[in-house]
Amino acid sequence: MAAKRSFLRAVLIGVVAVLGIPVVLLAAWPDLREEALSLTACYQLGRAGFRPVAQEPADRFLGKVQEFTARCRGGSNALAHRDTPWVDWSTYWGTGDESTLSGFRLLPGERFDRFSRNQRGIDGALLDLEYQRIELIKFNLFDNYTYPDYLRGRDGVEGRAVTQWAAMRLPPDHPHYRDVGGSGDQLCSGELIRHRTVSGVCNDIRNPLMGSTGTLFARNVQFEETFPELSPSELVRNRHGDRLGVLRPDPQLISRELFTREQSDPERCNDGLGTGDDRAHCDYIQAPFFNVIAAFWIQFMTHDWFSHLDEGRNSPTFMEVGCRNRLEDGVERPLTEAEIAALGCRPGDRVDRALYQDTEPAPVFTANGQERLARAHRTTRNTTTAWWDASQMYGYSDVSLQRVKRDPDDAAKLLMVPRDDAAGREAAGPGERQGYLPVFEADDPIHRDWQGQEAVAFPDNWSVGMSFLHNLFAREHNIFVEEFRRHAERNPDIDSGLRNPAEPDRVIAYQDVTPDELYEVARLVVAATIAKIHTTEWTTQLLYDEVLHLAMNSNWHGLFRDRDRVSQILEKVVVDRLGTSVRDVDRTSWWSVFASGSGIFGLGSRRYADSPGLLKIRPSGEDIWDLRNPEHVNGGVNHFGSPFNFPEEFVTVYRLHPLVPDLLEYRHWDDPNPIREQVPVMSTFRGAATPAMHDRGLADWAVSMGRQRLGALTLQNHPRFLQNLPMARLDSETRLLDVAALDLIRDRERGIPRFNEFRRQYGLQSLTSFDDFIDRRLPADSPERERQAQIVVKLREIYGQHRCDDSKVISAVQRLNGKPVTDCLGHPDGTLVDNVEDLDTVVGWLAESTRPHGFAISETQFTVFILNASRRLFSDRFFTSSFRPEFYTHYGVAWVNDNGPAGSVADETGPAAHHAGIGRRTAGCGQCVRSLGA
Repeated sequence: MAAKRSFLRAVLIGVVAVLGIPVVLLAAWPDLREEALSLTACYQLGRAGFRPVAQEPADRFLGKVQEFTARCRGGSNALAHRDTPWVDWSTYWGTGDESTLSGFRLLPGERFDRFSRNQRGIDGALLDLEYQRIELIKFNLFDNYTYPDYLRGRDGVEGRAVTQWAAMRLPPDHPHYRDVGGSGDQLCSGELIRHRTVSGVCNDIRNPLMGSTGTLFARNVQFEETFPELSPSELVRNRHGDRLGVLRPDPQLISRELFTREQSDPERCNDGLGTGDDRAHCDYIQAPFFNVIAAFWIQFMTHDWFSHLDEGRNSPTFMEVGCRNRLEDGVERPLTEAEIAALGCRPGDRVDRALYQDTEPAPVFTANGQERLARAHRTTRNTTTAWWDASQMYGYSDVSLQRVKRDPDDAAKLLMVPRDDAAGREAAGPGERQGYLPVFEADDPIHRDWQGQEAVAFPDNWSVGMSFLHNLFAREHNIFVEEFRRHAERNPDIDSGLRNPAEPDRVIAYQDVTPDELYEVARLVVAATIAKIHTTEWTTQLLYDEVLHLAMNSNWHGLFRDRDRVSQILEKVVVDRLGTSVRDVDRTSWWSVFASGSGIFGLGSRRYADSPGLLKIRPSGEDIWDLRNPEHVNGGVNHFGSPFNFPEEFVTVYRLHPLVPDLLEYRHWDDPNPIREQVPVMSTFRGAATPAMHDRGLADWAVSMGRQRLGALTLQNHPRFLQNLPMARLDSETRLLDVAALDLIRDRERGIPRFNEFRRQYGLQSLTSFDDFIDRRLPADSPERERQAQIVVKLREIYGQHRCDDSKVISAVQRLNGKPVTDCLGHPDGTLVDNVEDLDTVVGWLAESTRPHGFAISETQFTVFILNASRRLFSDRFFTSSFRPEFYTHYGVAWVNDNGPAGSVADETGPAAHHAGIGRRTAGCGQCVRSLGA
């Protein structure tokens, strides 16, 4: 009996030990407890499976995940921030700085890295971003020409799988109308497909008009929600009442109260003009990373992508710019003389009104039993090409082409003029022998404000920053030409890869490439190089974390860039299987997913013959791409059922003026540490940029702008000089313009929804109060949190509050707490709520302080980029199926591929060879080493 009791006692002790030790360990080791909870959540996530893609806008992802998903990917920290309106992925493990990395490993060894906390977080963030992109492609494409086909489909093809549109045909009065087939089936061929055309036609050979100069901007928001100032619908009236107008709230009041850089010593700044001596100083909130080159870089890009102006001009009629009214106790009243003086605004400012293409009421159609608008209430034209084609350098129209100066002694090169003095050339850096762009001549077709500037295709809004980048890439063009010819001298009889579509079987050896052909090849190479720098260098610095480094590089190279066999398989799935489907889910969602693996750049530029097997890829990987086959030339593009052009909403998130400082810290390239001078940006505007560049030299400006921090994208950080910009052409008593106020006016004129509805349209969660702009991650007593709180006070003063009516539904694309979004935004009926619905979109995203780690931009801006940064690659055949030697030459393909971070250095011989050392690059200014001559 005693023995039996002893045995039972031993068993009991053993059970307690077995069960108790883990309990003790979990209690004593918080990391183990956290991991147990996280893995349990991962198990729940695995059982739940993938989240279905939304079928209706109101069911969208919103960047918000289930509680178990957040715990699996980010533990307790991710749970703590789920009740904010901001996306969840930025709180996952491994997605931010060092503090987000977990050193805990349940299973040691590299083989288990995929299951570690950090990898769970990063993979989860990438999955969240892909869900966002899939739903953005599905719900945010609104073309002003073809939207009825997009919703209803055509000829048995679902709308998002339609690939050709009558509206994208060249019209009878177009000079190339007969060349593409006239009134019959239009198909670009011959010289029209060989190079990038000046006007952008024939990028898509079956939709020749697409993306060309003068076509309409698209939209990313429902047409019914554009132009809220017109109060066109019941939802808009419920949302805003009668509180909105082009000048309501007052643009200059917003500029002076919310955009102005406060100065510790206003006299030394002198509204951004400095003092002309070493006392000059202007305060600005600096970004913790990124330099001033990056600020001017994005202006250089936007000059390529979009413009609303007609040769530098808007409408001939003028309007006020504000400085008239403000709210007081919810009622608008005039500003007093004392308030105007204190603000520094100007009631006498005038500006030319925006240009429109269509202003008559939009036509309607019926789809799925619902009446819809066929286009926006008003439309605007993109007066440059929408392609990433370096049109700001090479031209986008017959008029702009006359401003492009080719070297009269060498038609392959751009004209570059050496400086007059040899001593100056030597002192300004070894690259000076490459010269500078020439100055406009008297008979050039230019606006009078452009006189004295260097000659480029797009000369508007010119400063030393634009001069720097145009000169840099003009030198890059000429250096490519020189290096190509050196290679041709070494390999004269070798096949260059270039082909003439009119004679596709004729081999063109390197020695037989003509100067005109080489010029066009150089343009292709420079444009692709710019796109690569922007995608893999500029953007990864703008969005500086591991997640976006992987995401942006996958856009270009693919997630499997080092596994060529996997990339081939995925590429074939995308191009040959999904690309021929008539189902919209294949042409949109699955295309986006599989293209992430293979990469967008070069997609469809290799074709493989079918062979037995599941994926029908020859083991040899034989490439059968054929220039004579239109499906091969064009087959890598995907417009997702909507012809490509940039949307107006994309334009607004590139209003990045806070990036620019008022004063540039001028340094010498050969002794870069001392700041020699504070140069006002304003002193380098327009024609003044020419002596600023030529006298000081490209190398000095490279190190000056490369060493100076750019401004942070936040409120109260606009350049002072842009609020007081001299504009002699303006018909006003002041001849001055507040550009910060103009940003608001242009968005309102062009029908941008206000901030909260803008977010909802893009599948982001609504804010319910101005208090949501305060970053709750900051300590309560931090100076930055106090600054944000003060901004919230100003937002309430300017935009106001009102007693809400919970019966008024204000949005059709989102629910709040399972119910329609109403005027009360989740608050009880009759609550005094912030007029957060009236907030201008630019003000809203500048106010966003809760951002993913390393983001120079807000999550709202970034979401617009997710869609459009991918589309401008997906839609361009010169970045997809026509990224081939037949267009770029072998040497050109290698130049693009082997430049940049981790770029390989090719052999000195062979068809793809180029000069050794080409892959060396300095981050942040990809071409500086080579084109500066340093």
